[in-house]
Amino acid sequence: MEVVLVHPEIPQNTGSIARTCAATRTALHLIKPMKFTICEKRVKRAGLDYWPFVSLTEHYSWESYLSSRTNATEGKIWFLMKSGKIPYYKAKFCIHDALVFGNESSGLPTDLAISVPEEHRLAIPMAEVAVRSLNLSNAVSIVLYEARRQLNLDEPFAPRITDQLNI
Repeated sequence: MEVVLVHPEIPQNTGSIARTCAATRTALHLIKPMKFTICEKRVKRAGLDYWPFVSLTEHYSWESYLSSRTNATEGKIWFLMKSGKIPYYKAKFCIHDALVFGNESSGLPTDLAISVPEEHRLAIPMAEVAVRSLNLSNAVSIVLYEARRQLNLDEPFAPRITDQLNI
């Protein structure tokens, strides 16, 4: 399982998502351009001291990300989009899937969004139509933990590194 952020804009969201990825041992891929650098103080602060536990890769383009996928034939690429017709919890996730999220202000770039097949467009249902979107970090957490639930990745809880070190 991996999380992919396309052109993220808010450093604190990316730092928070990195923390979630560290906690779940989920790879994080960032697609440039980004409106910040990963070494910025705001990104580091949101990720706390968990950065050594983040499997982080930065890519210069969507194409370079696609060429880097080692399990591309085994996993699907799911796109979280406002135009998605499938609620995220109805997707059948597998361990090699990628969860792709657009940036905070405009979502996925238009050229990428129009190329996404309908059956790979997921949405997080929202009861209030006046609410345009959720915080990106919250959206990643919602979908990632549903995928983990389906795959039984938290059953039983995996031991923490500190448990293994008897700290």
